[in-house]
Amino acid sequence: QAQLEESGGGSVQAGGSLRLSCHPTRPGYTVGHYCMGWFRQAPGKEREEVATIDRNEIINYSESVKGRFTISADNGKNVMYLQMNSLKPEDTAMYYCAATWVSFCSDSTYPRDYRSWGQGTQVTVSS
Repeated sequence: QAQLEESGGGSVQAGGSLRLSCHPTRPGYTVGHYCMGWFRQAPGKEREEVATIDRNEIINYSESVKGRFTISADNGKNVMYLQMNSLKPEDTAMYYCAATWVSFCSDSTYPRDYRSWGQGTQVTVSS
């Protein structure tokens, strides 16, 4: 059973936008209190980090998405978002939400600390 639920994936043309959402299903987990992140994996490729955000709202982006993607955490709604703009075909992948029980991403290590994962939402960008 997934401990996180992702939604918002779909198929768009290059230059389009999507917003992904991640909601914890485990009671007691509060978005914004812990280091969380978005990861993606394309067929035949290793999973890669897209963006992370922690308790102090310290954000880290992969260079490939910097300036185009925005990660945010809403602890009132208990949802983490990934706003994706100016999408490119190379962004095509399965996108996963992941969560830790560590407060700060600077104290977190992948994959050890990312113990909660969603089942993924597919993003397909056509040229």
